[in-house]
Amino acid sequence: MSKFQHWIYRLFYLRKPPWDTGVTPPEVTRRIESGEIPPGRALDLGCGTGTNAIYLAQHGFQVVGIDFVPRAIEQARQKAAQAGVDVAFHVGDVSDISFLGDVQFDLVLDIGCFHSITESSRPAYARGLGEHTRPGARYLLYAFQPRRFFLRQRMGLTRDEVETLFERWFQIRQVEGGTDPTGGGSAWYDLERSGA
Repeated sequence: MSKFQHWIYRLFYLRKPPWDTGVTPPEVTRRIESGEIPPGRALDLGCGTGTNAIYLAQHGFQVVGIDFVPRAIEQARQKAAQAGVDVAFHVGDVSDISFLGDVQFDLVLDIGCFHSITESSRPAYARGLGEHTRPGARYLLYAFQPRRFFLRQRMGLTRDEVETLFERWFQIRQVEGGTDPTGGGSAWYDLERSGA
């Protein structure tokens, strides 16, 4: 993510950002509430003000949330305290999660973060996920298809890019959306961590 984008995102959090709906998406809730993904350790990358991390904690997960905007993390901690759940929130860079040590996760959630980081940071992000997930772990990713914004900077990625970036560690189980032939759409990716 460029310095300009960092600045823009920090500005957004001076008020309520448009993407901060306060509602966990049905693509997540149906997998959790059906028992398809049982409770375990969960990592929420680009957690914002903590809506989804708190939801997971309320459903039995041990949760870590990471976001680079300090104000978002402050709000997330306040919301978790009000909800009466324990979530470990950190200000950090999602492309370098080495500070987590040897913790292994059963679920990784990324709703709109990965498509915002620079293309040069994406391999490190993917490697970090590979190193911090157990075989069989699930990775739920919501991402824009490629588009231009912020002075024509490219944002988003294709299904082929997702497959290529994560193929060493994950297999795609399902893709919902992402069929807009003109670009500008979005997709939910459900990936599963391969064996050892």
